[in-house]
Amino acid sequence: MENFTLNFIIENIFADSAVNPIKILVLFISMTILSVFLDEIGFFRFLANVTLKKAGTSQKKLFFLLYVTVSILTVFTSNDIIVLTFTPFICYFAVNAKINPIPYLVTVFIAANTWSMALIIGNPTNIYLATSGGVDFVGYVKIMLLPTVAAGGISLAGLLLMFKKDLSLPMERVQSKAGHITDPVLLIIGILHLAAATVMLAVSSYVGIEMWIVALVAVVSLFVCNLFVALFRRRIPRELGRCLKRAPWTLVPFLLGMFILILFLQCLGVPAFISRILGTKLICFRYGISSLIACNLMNNIPMSVLFSSVIDGLGEAEKMPALFATITGSNLGAFLTPFGALAGLMWQKILKGQGIKFGYMDFVKYGGLVGFAAALVSCLVLSLIL
Repeated sequence: MENFTLNFIIENIFADSAVNPIKILVLFISMTILSVFLDEIGFFRFLANVTLKKAGTSQKKLFFLLYVTVSILTVFTSNDIIVLTFTPFICYFAVNAKINPIPYLVTVFIAANTWSMALIIGNPTNIYLATSGGVDFVGYVKIMLLPTVAAGGISLAGLLLMFKKDLSLPMERVQSKAGHITDPVLLIIGILHLAAATVMLAVSSYVGIEMWIVALVAVVSLFVCNLFVALFRRRIPRELGRCLKRAPWTLVPFLLGMFILILFLQCLGVPAFISRILGTKLICFRYGISSLIACNLMNNIPMSVLFSSVIDGLGEAEKMPALFATITGSNLGAFLTPFGALAGLMWQKILKGQGIKFGYMDFVKYGGLVGFAAALVSCLVLSLIL
């Protein structure tokens, strides 16, 4: 414990290493701002509106359209933003169509937290664990694409089985809530910056640029372009202020606090103790399921920080299977309880504001079976790949 000093903490926080929390925070917050900007322009609300309109009077069609739309958007943007944008639209639509909103709310939440595994930028836990293991953007996709597809297939099948009765009922055709693009020019600018950032993240390791620099430059460029447009139009760029206000700044003290806590636990030898308990047999399943459960005991972000330290003590042959299995658990762990991820807590708050009760046992009821089944299948695919 003599080593756990203020200088020791500062050196680790600002160290030029893969687990530098400052770089990880810059990367995640920057990519989130790119998604929030599109949301401020009305892009996601517009897509939600189009999806609901296309469904007509078929609940099954609505279910599949929502699942596919949310899944695709989540891969390239932020799962939290997608969930928080689509949820109010579903609540409004369900009331007017006189249908049960729960199947669609659960579908959006599960789809977003399943397909967020596909890219390294889909979840802050992906970023932290992958960078701690020295995995780049392309290397991540090569390993996680098939497990994500497998988990997506299982989650879709599970949702269909759970809500088969509800989806077979007809619904009234209603005029969905208004959703339109507020500024087409800024939308194009936002989409181009998000696309450029994603492409540059994919090639960053080949050109020797760190991912956090790519994301930061993309956000700065977006703001500069927006300021030029606002100057040309002689107006105040209010959407920039709203983006900064909605950025996940609360993650900064949370992640830094968890990082310091793990440094303390390292000094006590806790990660090494956990590593010995988990062992190395059936490593994908052990780390996948244990991380999924641990998410709901301490939230997925502190779990990821802790497990990255646990994995660091493994041999070279075991590190990658354990790392990617933990990434799987960190995403799918959001299904089990509201405490599994910060998105679950925010989602519950929105539902409460809409007058919809969805408590702890509802999470367990709808998400438990799907979460464990998806995790087992993902870990099976990972074990075959690695």
